[in-house]
Amino acid sequence: MIKSSKKTEEKNRGKNSKVVASAGLTDSEQKIRPSRFDDIVGRGQEKETIKMMVGSAKKRREVVDHILFYGPPGLGKTTFAMAIANEIGSSIRITSGPAIERQGDLAAILTGLKPNDVLFIDEIHRLSPTVEEILYPAMEDRALDIIMGKGPSAKTIRLNLEPFTLIGATTQIGKISPPMRDRFGLVQRLDFFEHEDMNRIIKRACKLWGIQIEESALELLSMCSRGTARIGLRLLRRVRDYAQDKDRDVVTLEIVQRTFELLGIDEMGLEGIDRQILELILNSFGGGPVGLSTLAASLSEDEGTLAEVHEPYLMKCGFIKRTNRGRVLTEKGIRYISQLYG
Repeated sequence: MIKSSKKTEEKNRGKNSKVVASAGLTDSEQKIRPSRFDDIVGRGQEKETIKMMVGSAKKRREVVDHILFYGPPGLGKTTFAMAIANEIGSSIRITSGPAIERQGDLAAILTGLKPNDVLFIDEIHRLSPTVEEILYPAMEDRALDIIMGKGPSAKTIRLNLEPFTLIGATTQIGKISPPMRDRFGLVQRLDFFEHEDMNRIIKRACKLWGIQIEESALELLSMCSRGTARIGLRLLRRVRDYAQDKDRDVVTLEIVQRTFELLGIDEMGLEGIDRQILELILNSFGGGPVGLSTLAASLSEDEGTLAEVHEPYLMKCGFIKRTNRGRVLTEKGIRYISQLYG
């Protein structure tokens, strides 16, 4: 936690800099995730839709319909799930697709749910087909079909489940089978945060963590957060570490810049691997097109990492585009990497 006296504050502030007020709470890092809809920054349309679902379900005294969130990682899918559980006043059971290996694992979770509980499955697209089939009757009929025995003597037993809400989260909605996707009452995409929203998210974190930060430093942090709350908060923690290591009480623009130099982050929020992708496409493949597998092999990176982690932001910045023949640098991308490397 970063504290400062008035004298030290004045010493570290620039002449035209404004420090964001941050009264700070002790040991409050665990409280950074919003627990209510009103605490979630931005997402106006998404919050309005979900509030409508929750409010109407309460009036009918029914459970909220199943919801599927999809989009890049770090944009608040888990946060929404926990906020929904808090709003309806129920418990939430959190698991992930890879953690549910067998049908029995999912059956144990489903039978342990109490009325109105929320079951949150992260990376739901990684459920195996056999496990996924158990969810079909559970989602539609609130029932669990269990097969006892094998061969001709096998019997099917149907167990009734308590009413529950399934909330799924995925970064790859295309890998979810249509029968599974169609059983969700709401399929909601979460996109990158706008710059103003990122500014508010980081400012809120500064208040909770007791970090005093200049407006100019806050602005640069927001710009380099790639529109992703998780990345913005991670960068803020590293900036705080640098400030504490240098015995500085206020996070200044210089501290943020120095921290970014150590992390290899430029003013666009691009990391070293992002710049390598652009440089490789330009210099080794004449600006493209180049296939994902070729690009991954040239960089010694995994194809999934390139496609899911790095490409979305490069496309959002307008530096590359996907075509049928492969990845191609845009004019904006060519100008950016040419200016960067001369």
